[in-house]
Parts: sequence; structure tokens; C-alpha cells
Amino acid sequence: MGLFDKIKHAFVKDKEEEKTEDTAQETVEEEEQTSEPVEESTESTESEEIPEETSEEISTDTDISVDEQLEEAEEIEETEPADAQKKYEKGLEKTRKTFKDRMNELFANFRSVDEDFFEEVEDTLIGADVGFDTSMRIADELRQEVKIKNAKKPAAVQNTIIEKLVDLYEEEGEKEVNELNEQPNGLSVFLFVGVNGTGKTTSIGKLAHQYKQEGKKVLLAAADTFRAGAIDQLIEWGARADVEVVYGNTGSDPASVVFDAMTKAKEEQADVLLIDTAGRLQNKVNLMNELDKIKRVIKREDPNAPHEVLLVVDATTGQNAMNQAKQFKETTDVTGLVLTKLDGTAKGGIVLAIRNELHLPVKLAGLGEGIDDLEVFDPNDFVVGLFKGLLQEE
Repeated sequence: MGLFDKIKHAFVKDKEEEKTEDTAQETVEEEEQTSEPVEESTESTESEEIPEETSEEISTDTDISVDEQLEEAEEIEETEPADAQKKYEKGLEKTRKTFKDRMNELFANFRSVDEDFFEEVEDTLIGADVGFDTSMRIADELRQEVKIKNAKKPAAVQNTIIEKLVDLYEEEGEKEVNELNEQPNGLSVFLFVGVNGTGKTTSIGKLAHQYKQEGKKVLLAAADTFRAGAIDQLIEWGARADVEVVYGNTGSDPASVVFDAMTKAKEEQADVLLIDTAGRLQNKVNLMNELDKIKRVIKREDPNAPHEVLLVVDATTGQNAMNQAKQFKETTDVTGLVLTKLDGTAKGGIVLAIRNELHLPVKLAGLGEGIDDLEVFDPNDFVVGLFKGLLQEE
């Protein structure tokens, strides 16, 4: 089953569930209207005839039943956040709404499928942060698809736009690897890069917590030695995740901190080493030299490391995130992206642009503020969560 077919299947399933719920609600309301007078009469008779002891027993049974219901509700509330698909659907609410609003605005002026319409499609998609190149390609393919399908109704055209977006997304991700390159035997070294304020240190702390929960030995390295408070921030996250942090003095050589961390990780047979780095783009030459020096130190200790160079970008910045990714891709060998604050933005379409234009896999996604809300990126869950609610009944 193709990815768009999965989205259609999920869409149809939701519609069927909505109809079932509506029918059930109507039935309940009808039964309540019919039974209300009888219940009142029965209650009046029972209250006169039932002895006190029996009445107390019934009251106790009712309390137990309520407690059981509450326990069941609590179990549901505990298990729901663990469902990755539900996390994506909830986290992409703002993006879906913005996308839907833009589509509604586009089709409010829908008169005929002409050249002006296709130009509006381009502008709509660019405004939804799916990227310039992606928007142009979708509009071109839409011209052909609309002719083939003879699509004239707004619902059919909107579904075709979504289908082309999903097909392109799926096509560009055929050989994409979204899983982190963890080493089954030995130390996994992940180097984190990115500009200040993107959530780099927070993402490291959350990932450290997850690995710790899995029973792994984790170390953090505070190699961002220049930004005021960066070391303290990582130490605080280390305390929250209950993992050790290797650090030096503010202004010290980042590479020396990394050397100490690599040495300690090997001595203590750690499973994972997560390295925080400075994120200054003002001088790309200095940044590149610094990162190269850090990587040379790592490779002296382990020729196959670092196993990931993860660029952390803030999803709320939209096209600025794209620009940052382009610049870092020029200066260092980025292997994947960590997309933070995806739940707090209407610019989730940037994932489409990143995949289609930069060909960089998203490895981790921030879908909430909690310590457990950093998810290994699932491209299928993402695209279903983004587009399922946007399909129209034709």
C-alpha cells in the first residue's frame, strides 16, 4: 500500500468512526428521552421500599464501579501519549490548521482551473513552507494530473494536490535512513551542531534521558565552551537525566573537552556519548575549523566515529531553518536533522522542503515540551498526521 493510500484509508476510517459515534449518540439521546419518566417513577418507589442496609450495599457497589471506571480512564490517559501516531497528529495540529486555512482561501476564489489558478497554487504552497522548488514542481505536475483526471470540483483538486505532495515526499525518501546510527557493540558517538537557541542542549538532554531509561551507560560532553551558561545548562540536563557530564572551564578548548570525554567513555565502557558544540554562523571558516578539529580528535580515538553529525533546527523558523541547514551542510558533513518545536509551529511543511530540496533525513522530532517528547522521526506517521485531516470527501 502506497503512502497516499494509507492516508486515504486513515481518512475513511475516521469518517466511519465519526458516523458510528454520531449514530450511537443519537440512539442514547432517544433512549434517554423515552426512559426518563419511567426512571423517575422507579426511583421514587425504590427509595420507599429498600431497607437501609440494602441501600448502603448498593451505594458501595456503585462507588466501586466508579473507581474501576476512573482507573480505566487513567490507564487510557497513560497509554495514549505513548502512541507515536497520536503524538504526530496532536503535534501537527497548528500546521494542519494553517494548511487548511490556506487551501480554503485558495478555493474560495476558485472559478476555473486555469493558469491563474496554478499560480495561486504555487503561492499557497510556498506560503505553507513546503519550499520554492517543491511548490513549482507540484504545480507543474498538478497541471498534467488535473487534465488526466478531468478534476473540476474543489475537493477533487485539493485531494490531487495532497496526493502529489505525498507522492513526491515518498519518492524523495526511498533510500532515506531515519534511524539513528547506533552501534550494537561498542560506543555510539553523536555530535550535535546548530545555532544557539534552536533547542540543541535540550534535545541532547532528552535523548540522554531516553537512553538512560533503556539501561544504557550515557555520557555528555559540554564542548560549547564559549556561550555563557552553555556548560551549566548541559550540567543541569545531565542531573535531570541522571547522566554524567564531562566539561571544562568557560572559554577552554572544545576539542580538549571532547578528548577527555572520549577517553572517559572508553574507560567506563559507555554505550553513548552525546557531544554539544558551539553554534556560531557569523564566521563559517572558524566554525568549520573548530568542528574539523573536534572530529579529528574523535577519529583518533575511534576511526568510525562520529556515527552521527546531527544538525538541530527550530521548526518554528520555517525557511530560516532551511537556510541554516544549507549553511551547515556546506561547512560540515551533516548526517541528519533534529527538528525541534514541531508541535509549536504552523510551519511543519518545512519537513517536505528539507527532504525534497536538501536530501537530509530528519532523525529526531520534538513533539512537545516534556522530557519524553523527543521522538525518533517516522516519515509515515509524520505525513499521515499532516495530511489525513486535509482530505475532502469527493
